[in-house]
Amino acid sequence: MQKRELGKSGLEVSALGFGCMGLSFGFGPATEKTEAIKVIRAAYEGGVTFFDTAEAYGPGTNEELVGEALAPFRDKVVIATKFGFQNGVPSQGVNSDPANIRAVAEASLKRLNIDVIDLFYQHRVDPKVPIVDVAGTMKDLIQEGKVKHFGMSEAGAATIRRAHAVQPVTALQSEYSLWWREPEQEILPTLEELGIGFVPFSPLGKGFLTGAISDKTEFDKTDFRNIVPRFSADARKANQSLVDALGTIADQKGATKAQVALAWLLAQKPWIVPIPGTTKLHRLEENLGGARVELSSADLAAIHDAISVIDVQGDRYPAQMQSMVNR
Repeated sequence: MQKRELGKSGLEVSALGFGCMGLSFGFGPATEKTEAIKVIRAAYEGGVTFFDTAEAYGPGTNEELVGEALAPFRDKVVIATKFGFQNGVPSQGVNSDPANIRAVAEASLKRLNIDVIDLFYQHRVDPKVPIVDVAGTMKDLIQEGKVKHFGMSEAGAATIRRAHAVQPVTALQSEYSLWWREPEQEILPTLEELGIGFVPFSPLGKGFLTGAISDKTEFDKTDFRNIVPRFSADARKANQSLVDALGTIADQKGATKAQVALAWLLAQKPWIVPIPGTTKLHRLEENLGGARVELSSADLAAIHDAISVIDVQGDRYPAQMQSMVNR
């Protein structure tokens, strides 16, 4: 798989990363450990060198899984994790107090069984802690050799600028896909100006852009999508037109909907690295194929024309979670 540099940081990773969250958290029951390790290692064998986890996924159990799965290849991969929630539990609110950042860094190093965190993201901006204090703490951790790169997630442009002035931000991780294009308005221009990489999560719209979800789909009772307005049955039915349009283009390219959605993201900027996740080996193989799909300018224009007339229905987060983004 081709490599990409995240912004101007010098951090080089595979063009597609692997989001490990869903193996432990968020989308129903956790995948059985042996099978989860098999999926992570298959991603590596398929060319992925960039793996994403967080203290909050489990909490903690996903980091342990990732650490064990990647132990044989530690010197060949980049491992990203995150701090920023009270006790690692999103429902308890944010906590980016410098003492907590340090405590999470130490705990993550142990759970991942590594000597240094390659990329350490602030999971959500904490309005109670000045971002300059967060960036300053990250600068200290980098100087101490415990962290290599500082990242942010779902942060607003002004906050990114203030943090970057204290400690250069290597990457921003936020949602971006064919059905959530808000970052194009202010975030992407800011990242390009500052030389910061972009790591889109949910590049397949939490599964919706694959075409495998309809208005009749029933999610497991523990699946996060049950509380997402965009995944209400009415919204799914209304948003099917986007998937249909994607399918038409995919058929023309001899590819799948998921592959075209990922190829579209890769075509936007050379410093964008999507991190699709999956629990299934056949879906992993399909996603990795997205890095081999080449979209011409005519293809991109056709995609733009097809989706520009579609008004996607439903908020991407419940109100409480929406208040934590773009701070």
